[in-house]
Amino acid sequence: MTSQISTIGLIAEYNPFHNGHVYQLAKIRELCPDATIVVCMSGSFTQRGLAAVADKWTRAEWAVRGGANLVLELPYAFACRSAEHFATGGVQCLAGLGCVDALAFGAEAEHIEPLEKASACMDDDTLQAAVHERIQNGASYAVAMSGEVTKRTGVAPEVLRAPNNILGMEYLRAMRKFAPEMKAVLVQRVGADYHDTDIHGSFASASAIRAALESPAPSQREPEIALQHVMPEDCFATLMAALPDRLPSQDLLLRPLLSRLLLLDAASISSICGMGEGLEHRLLSMAQEARSWEGLIGAMATRRYPRSRIARLLVHVLKGFTAEAAAAFDATGPRYLRVLAMNARGAKLLHQAKKAARLPIITKTSQFLKSQDLLRPCASLTPLQQMLLFDVRATELRELAVPERGRTGADFCTSPLYVKQ
Repeated sequence: MTSQISTIGLIAEYNPFHNGHVYQLAKIRELCPDATIVVCMSGSFTQRGLAAVADKWTRAEWAVRGGANLVLELPYAFACRSAEHFATGGVQCLAGLGCVDALAFGAEAEHIEPLEKASACMDDDTLQAAVHERIQNGASYAVAMSGEVTKRTGVAPEVLRAPNNILGMEYLRAMRKFAPEMKAVLVQRVGADYHDTDIHGSFASASAIRAALESPAPSQREPEIALQHVMPEDCFATLMAALPDRLPSQDLLLRPLLSRLLLLDAASISSICGMGEGLEHRLLSMAQEARSWEGLIGAMATRRYPRSRIARLLVHVLKGFTAEAAAAFDATGPRYLRVLAMNARGAKLLHQAKKAARLPIITKTSQFLKSQDLLRPCASLTPLQQMLLFDVRATELRELAVPERGRTGADFCTSPLYVKQ
């Protein structure tokens, strides 16, 4: 099967890029030696509502140096959403390129069959009704879904709740609906667990790396030496050079958030994507006592509203990303393919894809959205411009989270990176 694959896609965040990602790309190259690897990567904010540790062009360059050939941006409208929307947007982007034969993904599972079995029943109407009932009774979406899927398939709940398995099932679910022609390639994860916050050996989770970077004294030798062993040299050098003033701090977004809340009433806040169910009242109440971004998330999070949902919700408030806008984007899927970085092989594929692509390919933002368009009412923009506007705003918002702010308007003056190898 893998010998017939000429182009293989990945959906990733690389926040930051580390040895586990190097392993995954090398394994894909081993399985599909002649394939061109295309990555659809989240931009300035990640699926967990975090400002990315490095800007999207830097992270895309890391990926190309680490084994990818072409990196596209997953629009904010899908990147900073639940696993379902993250996966759906990524699959649709790769399918939109018109030449991707397969999707590879990492998972805790050793074999793909349990994930295929579980994902096959997730869109069943009776299952969805049962999941909704569990949520109404106080369960989180993840717990409700895993409980119902286990009941119907016998797949163990611990398999269904493993973070990368969850994403894997959502990829398979999205492929069945939007890209049935794509093959699925599972690469079992090695090394650290997704949520592991300790660094040991040559593998560490992105969470552990971020925790080390955020430690009270990141310039001390101990965390620096540990980090040096778990990521490629260029990634390590970039992050060390960024300490301490060019790495984002979510706490810097707290005051802008509180300022925005002062200007909004409960009805306006309730329109934000992911709010609902009276959560706006909880936000307004907890915000009055908040002293830090993480403190506000912790105060709002419950068994029903996990931290990741709250973190995304706060970013959506800052961006003005409404449930109405999200629903409109979900109905159409991604409107474009934004190129971030490539090498010679990726550039060749991109040239070929211009004939087969089902979506416009963006290499220059101003061809589709001009800086003066940012001053226009959102409703006056085309659907493509509206989606792209959220990417631009995400870039600017991430810069607000960086202690030593860099340039503004990066989306309008940064070209895709060409990496010579």
